[in-house]
Amino acid sequence: MVSLIRTLRHHTDEVSCCAFSPALLVTGSAAASALVAASCSAAPRMAPPWCGARRQMFVTGCSQGDLKLWDLDISLLHAEKDAHDLGVTCCSFAPHFKIEGCCVEFRLASCGQDSQLKIWIVSQCEGAACTMKLLHTLTGQSAPVLACAFSSGGELVISGSVDKSVIIYNANLGTLLHTLTQHDRYVTAVAVSPSFGLIATGSMDRSVNVWRMGDEDGQTGGIMIDAYWCSWADYHAVSESYRYGTAESQQTTCQGRKLPGYSRLLLADWTEQDVQTWLREEELVELVSVFKSNNIDGAELNQLSKETLVELGIESLGLCGRLLRKIEALKAQQSGSEAPNHFLCPITQELMKDPVIAADGFSYEREAMESWIQGKNKTSPMTNLPLRTTLLTPNRSLKMAITWWKSSQ
Repeated sequence: MVSLIRTLRHHTDEVSCCAFSPALLVTGSAAASALVAASCSAAPRMAPPWCGARRQMFVTGCSQGDLKLWDLDISLLHAEKDAHDLGVTCCSFAPHFKIEGCCVEFRLASCGQDSQLKIWIVSQCEGAACTMKLLHTLTGQSAPVLACAFSSGGELVISGSVDKSVIIYNANLGTLLHTLTQHDRYVTAVAVSPSFGLIATGSMDRSVNVWRMGDEDGQTGGIMIDAYWCSWADYHAVSESYRYGTAESQQTTCQGRKLPGYSRLLLADWTEQDVQTWLREEELVELVSVFKSNNIDGAELNQLSKETLVELGIESLGLCGRLLRKIEALKAQQSGSEAPNHFLCPITQELMKDPVIAADGFSYEREAMESWIQGKNKTSPMTNLPLRTTLLTPNRSLKMAITWWKSSQ
C-alpha cells in the first residue's frame, strides 16, 4: 500500500529536482529572481560526531553552470564557478565517503550542457574550509549529458545523454567501460538500485530500460548482460529474483522483448552476427549460411548488388529481388538517423538549418522555437521549466558543424 504522508508547498515556482539522503530531503525550483536550481544532491550521512566538523552537506547546480555546496544551516561552504559551460543538468554524490584523521572526503559527479561528465573530490577538514578538486573530466558522449548516478558501491558512474547513449565509467580511473545504445531518444534519467546490480535508464522515447550488471555467474562485476523493457511489476519481480537467489527467473519475468543492439546502429556498423540476426527476422533464413560463410557484415551488406549476389551463388531472381528491396527499405529507414542527434531540432526532430540557443541552454531550429514561443508555451520544450527570457542567440559553431557534416556525406 502507498499512502501520502505530507505535501510540502514552500516553493513559488515549479520544482525541478529533489533528492534524499538518510536524514535530509533537498528540493530545488526556478525562483523568479534566481537561476534555475537544475539539480541537487545530498551527501551521505556520517556516523557519530566526527571531530566536531559539519556532519551533513548538499550540493546544487544551476543553469548558469555553477556548483554550490551548502550545510544544513544554508551556509555556503564552497562555490565552484563555471563548473559546466551553459549549465549544470545533474549532480550526484557517491553513496560512500572516506575519513582520514579529522578530514572527510566525498566523491561528487556532475554533468551539463557542455557534453561532459565530471567527477570531483569534495574534502573538509576540521577548522578548514570545504574544497572541491576536479578528479576526472569524461567526454564519452557527444551531446549534453542530462543525468548521472553512482553505483551502490561508488566504483561506477553512469550517465545519460541527448545523443541517446548511456555510458558506464570506472569512477576511480575515469575509464569508459560500456556504451549502451538501446534508447531511441534523449536519455533523461538514470537510477541505480542499492542492491541486486540493477540500473534503470529513462528516455524521451517513453521507455525505461532496466539493466543487470554482472559476470557470467550472475555476480555483480560491471559487465552488462541484458536490457529489458519492463513495467514496475516486472522490475519488482526481477529484484525479488536476485534478492532470493533465483536469478535464472530473470529471463522470463519481463514481458517486453529483449532489445537487439544492432537495431540502433547504422548499417555500416553492423557485425556479421547482426546481419545474420536481421536475415532471420526478415524471414530470409535460407541466406544465413551463405552470408556466414562469406563473412558478410554491415558494410558488405550495404554494397550488395544483383551481380554480387550471383557471385555468392544466389541465383533465385525472386530471392535476390526480395533481399535487395529489404536492404533499400533498411537504408531509407536509417537515413533520417544518420545525423548526430544534437544536429536535430528537439521540436521538429529534423536537421537544423539555423540553430539558436534558448534560455534553457538547448539549441533549436529558429523557426520552430519562434513558433513555440509565440504560442502559449513560455516554457522550455526540454525541461518544461519557465524560460527566463525569450531571447534566442544564434549558435554559429553548431551551424558550422552541421554544414561541415553535410558536406562530408
